[in-house]
Amino acid sequence: MPPILGKLSWSQHLELLKRSSTLEEKVFYLLLAIREGYTVEDLKRQIKTSLYERQKMSSQKIVANQHPAAEKIPSIFRDKYIFEFLDLPEQHNESDFQKALIGRLKQFILELGRDFIFMGEEYHLQVGKRDFYIDLLFFHREMQCLVGFELKIQEFEPEHLGKLNFYLEALDRDVKKPHENPSIGVLLCKSKENEVVEYALSRNISPALVADYETKMIDKELLQRMLHEWAENINKTGTEAD
Repeated sequence: MPPILGKLSWSQHLELLKRSSTLEEKVFYLLLAIREGYTVEDLKRQIKTSLYERQKMSSQKIVANQHPAAEKIPSIFRDKYIFEFLDLPEQHNESDFQKALIGRLKQFILELGRDFIFMGEEYHLQVGKRDFYIDLLFFHREMQCLVGFELKIQEFEPEHLGKLNFYLEALDRDVKKPHENPSIGVLLCKSKENEVVEYALSRNISPALVADYETKMIDKELLQRMLHEWAENINKTGTEAD
């Protein structure tokens, strides 16, 4: 047995054989499970939420290219997150959403990735004589930078970026340590239109990302069909999807 295969348990290998269909998908989950230190249940959950399909279709080149950790962005962030564990009511506000994520922090970090270290909610930033608060603040060990999340329960709007950029500037000036990389911001919205996001970020100089979220499982077969269409489009155009 190759040494890398011995890093997972027999039960984890059974899950990979049973639940993933292609060799590429199996290798993806194999390497991810080793990197993240997944339990069998963690691995089941990531396969069930179609992490492979979501990561494959994710387009995160929109982060500022000059960021020292830019090449790591596609493997760490993605366009869509699944929070099926929140049990939110149909009608909820941003405060409810934030409290639900904090209340299920372990599951939230499993979805984000285990290199994310939670630093606080409503993290206080003082600029001049005014007080500001970023919804959620994390530190990412591999990228060695602060990651601020702003939560929106509505569709992405270009003006959302203005506040996020302001927070990133404040983090870099007043919170970031000298040896750390520039901060990254994530707008987590209920939905987004990719073309609007592309236009909004095309001249954005701050390292910011826009992702949307679901509070229910997405049908895996639907995502697999979407992935197949995505791959066909790349083959036709010869370029990666934006």
